[in-house]
Order: sequence, then structure tokens, then C-alpha cells
Amino acid sequence: MVRDRVPVLVAIRIAYELQTPAGSREVVERALSRHASRCPTAMSLRGAVTVSWSATVVEEGSTWTAEGDRDD
Repeated sequence: MVRDRVPVLVAIRIAYELQTPAGSREVVERALSRHASRCPTAMSLRGAVTVSWSATVVEEGSTWTAEGDRDD
């Protein structure tokens, strides 16, 4: 978006690619669910910029994905 000929940041999309040990899915899901409240950038931009995330997690032998945004 451009306002008064100045580019304005309106959204940030974070893409995590993680490799984790077997049995860690619950811990990783909990950490990802707290993203918005623990990310300094998300907290600083709250109300002005949409912050969302996605994650691809490889957990010793399996792969799973997750997505979220500021309201998760």
C-alpha cells in the first residue's frame, strides 16, 4: 500500500520451517499458538499491521503444518 507516495507496511507473514525431536508436537504447538503475544514485532505493530504465520514442522519421521494470526 502507498500513502502520500510512501510505501506503508500493512501485513507481515512469517513462515517457520522447523525440525524437532520426536514427541515434541505438543510443545511446538503451544509455542506457535503464543506467537502473537510473545513476538516483539507482532506486539509493536498491533493495531497497525496484520501479522500472520505458518509453520512446517518436521518431527523425526513425520511432517505437519500449522497456521495462525494475531487472534489465535
